[in-house]
Amino acid sequence: MEKFNRKIPYNNLPLLPPKAEIETKSILRKTISAGRALAQLNGTLLNLPNPTLFLDTIYLQEAKASSEVENIITTKDELYKSLVADRKVDNSATKEVLSYKEALWLGLEQLKTKPFITTNLCVKIVQCIKQNNASIRNTPGTTLSNAQGEVIYTPPTGEAIIREKLANLEKFINEDVTIDPLIKMAILHYQFEAIHLFSDGNGRTGRILLLLYLKLSGLLDTPAIYLSEYMIKNKLEYYSRLRAVTENNEWEDYILYMLDMIEETSNKGLKRLNKITSAMDETASEIKRKLPKVYSKDLIEILFRLPYTKRQHLIDENIGNLKTVGNYLIELEKYGFLKSEKVGKEKLYLNQKLLEILENKE
Repeated sequence: MEKFNRKIPYNNLPLLPPKAEIETKSILRKTISAGRALAQLNGTLLNLPNPTLFLDTIYLQEAKASSEVENIITTKDELYKSLVADRKVDNSATKEVLSYKEALWLGLEQLKTKPFITTNLCVKIVQCIKQNNASIRNTPGTTLSNAQGEVIYTPPTGEAIIREKLANLEKFINEDVTIDPLIKMAILHYQFEAIHLFSDGNGRTGRILLLLYLKLSGLLDTPAIYLSEYMIKNKLEYYSRLRAVTENNEWEDYILYMLDMIEETSNKGLKRLNKITSAMDETASEIKRKLPKVYSKDLIEILFRLPYTKRQHLIDENIGNLKTVGNYLIELEKYGFLKSEKVGKEKLYLNQKLLEILENKE
C-alpha cells in the first residue's frame, strides 16, 4: 500500500464499502449496546404526548455544540433569547448557530418529500449554514492544518474527482443494505469528512447528515439527539481516529468511537428528557393547584418548549387575547414559575427550571 502523504491531495481516497474488516467482534458487541440505548431513547420520544415538543431546544443545543467544534462560540442564554426576541441578531457567532439549526430543520423537511441523502441535499444544507451560494469545491490548494499550522490532511482536488467520490458515497448511503446501519453511519461520516466537498462548513454539514441518517434509516423516528457535545468532549480523539483511518486504514477504533458516541449520547438524552418531563409534570400540578384559572395543557407545553417565552407565543397558541395572556404571565411570575426580563422593547419570561436542566452537563 502506497504510503499516505498529508501534503498531497488524497485523490485515491478508496471508494466505499471499505476493503477492511468492519464487523469485528468488538464492533458488533458495541453495535448491540449502542442500538439498545438508541432504541430506548426512541421509545421514550415516541411515548411523549407531543414528540416534537423539545425539538427546538435540542436542535439549538446541537447547533451550539456543533458550532463550538469549529470554535464558533456563543452563550446558550444569548441563543435562547435570540430565538424568541423580535430583534436583529448582531452577534456573528449567534447568527451562525441559528443558521445551523435552520439547516437541520431544512434537511428534515427535505427528507419528507425525498427520502434520500444526496449531494444536492448537502449543498442546500451548507448554503443554509453559511447563508451564501456555496457549492462543490472546485479550486485547488485546500489543506487542513492543526493548531500549530502543520498540514495534517489534503483532501481530493478537482471537481470531477470530488463528484466521483460523492456519487459512490450516495450509492453507499442509499443502496447498500448489507452493513448494520449504525456501522454504516460511522463509515459514511468518515467518507464525507475525507472528501471535504466544500471550502467551509464540512464539519457542520457532516454532523447534520448524522442526524438525518438516523432518521432515514429508521433508527430514530424523531432525531432528537445531541451528538456534538460528545465530539467537543472527545475532540482530540475524534480527529486522531479519523486520521488513523486515512493514514493506516484503522477502521475499528474509529467505528467504536462513533458507536460509543451514539450510546453515551442516547443515555444522556434519555436522562435529560426524563428530567424535563418530570419538571413539566411538577410545574403542571403546581400551576393547577395555585392558579387553576391560568392552567392549561397547552400553556405548560409553551413554557417547556424553550427556556424563554413571551405574550405573542401564548396568543399564537390561542391561550387568550393580549390582555388575558399578559395577566397570566404576571401571575406566573408572581408565583415564581417564571422570571421576566427586558430584551430591547420586549419582555421575555424565563422558565428557570428548564434552563437549569439544559445547562446541567451531567
